[in-house]
Amino acid sequence: MDRMVRLILLIAASVLCVGCSADASGQDSGGALLPEQAAYDVTYYDLSVDVDTAAQSIDGRLTAVAAVLDPIDHFVLNLDGRLEVSSARLTLSDETLELPVERRADGNQLWMTLPSTAQAGDTLRVTVDYAGSPRVAPQPPWDGGFTWSKTPAGEPWIATSCQTFGADMWWPVKDHPSDEPDSMAIDITLPRPLVAASNGRLRDVTDTDSSRTYRWFVSTPINPYTVALHAAPYVRVDTTYRSTAGGEMPVSFYALPSDKARARSALPHFLEHVRFLENTLGPYPFRADKYGVAQTPFKGMEHQTIIAYGNDFNLEGGLYYPAGFDALHFHELAHEWYGNLVTASDWKDFWIHEGFATYLEALYRESLEGTQGYRSTVRFWRGQITNRSPVARKNATSAQEMYGTDVYYKGALILHTLRYVIGDDAFFRLLKEFTYPTDAMRAATDGSQARSVTTDDFRAVAERISGRSLDAFFHAYLYQAELPQLTVNRAGEALTLRWTEMGDGPTLDVPVPVEINGDVRRVVLQDGTATLTVPQGASIVVDPHGAVLKQLRVASE
Repeated sequence: MDRMVRLILLIAASVLCVGCSADASGQDSGGALLPEQAAYDVTYYDLSVDVDTAAQSIDGRLTAVAAVLDPIDHFVLNLDGRLEVSSARLTLSDETLELPVERRADGNQLWMTLPSTAQAGDTLRVTVDYAGSPRVAPQPPWDGGFTWSKTPAGEPWIATSCQTFGADMWWPVKDHPSDEPDSMAIDITLPRPLVAASNGRLRDVTDTDSSRTYRWFVSTPINPYTVALHAAPYVRVDTTYRSTAGGEMPVSFYALPSDKARARSALPHFLEHVRFLENTLGPYPFRADKYGVAQTPFKGMEHQTIIAYGNDFNLEGGLYYPAGFDALHFHELAHEWYGNLVTASDWKDFWIHEGFATYLEALYRESLEGTQGYRSTVRFWRGQITNRSPVARKNATSAQEMYGTDVYYKGALILHTLRYVIGDDAFFRLLKEFTYPTDAMRAATDGSQARSVTTDDFRAVAERISGRSLDAFFHAYLYQAELPQLTVNRAGEALTLRWTEMGDGPTLDVPVPVEINGDVRRVVLQDGTATLTVPQGASIVVDPHGAVLKQLRVASE
């Protein structure tokens, strides 16, 4: 990929919110949860979608099963206003009732009036029939929707991507990361000979003269934005993988027919990524279903158990840097742990998805090339951060509001700095224990291993393992837009380092490496300040290898 293409892709990612808002017309994912939606918990989704490739339209049916937590008079789902609802109904034990539907919020919310107030402890089973032409993705995956493309042979090639606008771009859903169904059925009907690749395990395929229906079942919790519809005249390349947890799991690569040989050759490379992540974080989370990859006409997306992959089998190329491995695949695979297994309960903590997946790229490069490869990756990231807004927020936030390059690169650099602060032993233990807090979760395959988290959860585990307060660290790096400033003053034989106060937050106490005549020392700052005695004329380099994320200000006397 040449320099101009990399630049265009980076710009596209960084300006997503600006570029998409006009066409989105109020469409967004997450944010403050409606009281009517907070009052119920989805336990199961059953989604059926019939795809018309010629008309570029879909005809669907969604059944949601939900446990009522607080009394509600309306059952509210999200659905893009481009898609028309033909009916909604509530299924009771002895009858089915039609539900009146009102569209609100620019048509993107379905308010269905219940025949009577549902009480805490009730179970609702609501079905919505809908159809239409879903939003076409202008620049997937960053500016998402449906992608209607063609294979090199001119056949239909379809994929979905909806990380920021939400799954409701193509199916009715409670569009908030905090609510994952315990399981989900996904039926996809396509014109023959197209093949549908989706989440979970393939249970059945049925044919008619002109169409084919693929029935998938997801046996574990799944975040709605990772539900995927991939379709093409795929060929399936299968193998098995023996997990560090013991036992084998199925592996499937859905590739274009012209790329079958390349897909087969790439799988061992990809399985090395799985092995590294298992050794670093714990077992692959969704062993009960599969590890899957689907070739797509856009770069990639972390669709649970069926990663969208469009990096043209660039096994030596990176994500805009010379990684020495297929960093696109590695990044999306890393989301199976951070994003799909460990999911931010609100988009305000989205950096836990992207910052962690990005940082794991550097760890993998370190395993391949050593310290120099790791440092090279970190240097690249440092040149990409913007410091336009905080990486995390205290209050509920929508996906588009949080999205930008800083949740990737600055998020990764925060983890890089934390590693220096608490040391390698504590840091790598932290990665494993935050991923899988218990041995039971590490061994589980029934869905009990999946969980929702916050930044405060991560901080609590980091403090427990490191045995130190990280209040100032998290305040400075995650909840402030600007980087903390380190002022260095040299006066005679005195070298003073001082962290600038961060608003009304606590004084930063992050230690700083200082190289004096070639000898690197770890300087601990008490109350944000440290003074060293150095020889006259000594060669001094503050933080020679960029261990600490900061603004550096040098003031010599």
